[in-house]
Amino acid sequence: MLKQIEGSRAVAEAVALCRPEVICAYPISPQTHIVEALGELVKGGALAPCEFINVESEFAAMSVAIGASAAGARSYTATASQGLLFMVEAVYNAAGLGLPIVMTVANRAIGAPINIWNDHSDALSQRDSGWIQLFAENNQEALDLHIQAFRLAEELSLPVMVCMDGFILTHAVERVDLPTQEQVDAYLPKYEPRQVLDPREPVSIGAMVGPEAFMEVRYLAHAKQMQALERMPAYAAEFKAVFGRDSGGLIHTYRAEDAETIVIAMGSVLGTIKDTIDEMRLPENGGHRIGVLGITCFRPFPHAAVAAVLKNSKRFIVLEKSLAVGSGGIVATDVRMAVTGVGLQGYTVIAGLGGRAITIKSLRGIFEQGMRDELERVNFLDLDRKAVDKQLARERTIRRSGPIAENLLRDAGVVAARNY
Repeated sequence: MLKQIEGSRAVAEAVALCRPEVICAYPISPQTHIVEALGELVKGGALAPCEFINVESEFAAMSVAIGASAAGARSYTATASQGLLFMVEAVYNAAGLGLPIVMTVANRAIGAPINIWNDHSDALSQRDSGWIQLFAENNQEALDLHIQAFRLAEELSLPVMVCMDGFILTHAVERVDLPTQEQVDAYLPKYEPRQVLDPREPVSIGAMVGPEAFMEVRYLAHAKQMQALERMPAYAAEFKAVFGRDSGGLIHTYRAEDAETIVIAMGSVLGTIKDTIDEMRLPENGGHRIGVLGITCFRPFPHAAVAAVLKNSKRFIVLEKSLAVGSGGIVATDVRMAVTGVGLQGYTVIAGLGGRAITIKSLRGIFEQGMRDELERVNFLDLDRKAVDKQLARERTIRRSGPIAENLLRDAGVVAARNY
């Protein structure tokens, strides 16, 4: 059914169609609308049987999800930014225990300084936690990925994180095709846990494991992620057969067949990149042979699929909304690993941190630089170099130079820099 709806509400309705039995809720922008909508559905009886549990923190949300999943309930929660960081210990435990929890992460920058706008810093900080991580380009894909996430999580007994850009998607009203309950039931089998706590057959989970077995336990977690690489394309094909549209999988491409330069990215920025590519391919704009590779599955990373797309190109440009401080790109590191020995020229462009606008004009300029091989290995889109240089000079000359963020705001004349 086609419906004009907010992204958060679309995700909530998709999750409800998956028949979760326990929903653990703690509000933090920009994911709050998701759990609010699910709470309404539970209270109104539209989602039953389901226990909606208001908890006292994000750490509690994941802890309750762990307990519920271990007891055999289909479990769901959502978070963002500092909330994800607050639950990190439990996030790792959920993966280590092999519990098929599904969690939405409404991507948002992490502090300090405080910033509520979108980038991918929060989810990518947990890239090695053992969770499968899927990134949505638009609200239709966010809806679809949640349905596939429950299927994947429960088949492999691994937790899955579905990442959608905060505010850009969560609060955007778009037309989506909401599936029927019959369609979701045809695609998502009734939950049959691979492990469950049962008083009649008592077992221990989360036991102490020493050096004699810990490496094997960790390897098996890795092996299960490799199984996910094999199964996701098949699950996406089954999804298309049931729902009638392509969605999910490992990667997707756009105008990449004859491209000499391929731009790689994740999330909602792919829409702006595609518009930029369309402009650059016009004959009057140079007819540039440039294409796009969108990564849907970041963990496990689809090295072979990425390499297959890039093998006939001359260069790649990874545009990412995150920064490994002291190193550079996060996604770019995995891309370079995928094409080791191929001899491609590769560049990293850090963009959109803290919600900084990413415009077609800026993208076109940096892509044209890349096609001329004039970029540095790591680049920062629309970085205010004068402001940075002024702060560095201040620190060289004044010992008590003060807080960096407040100095930058004061230099920019932003009144909000004052403390009240």
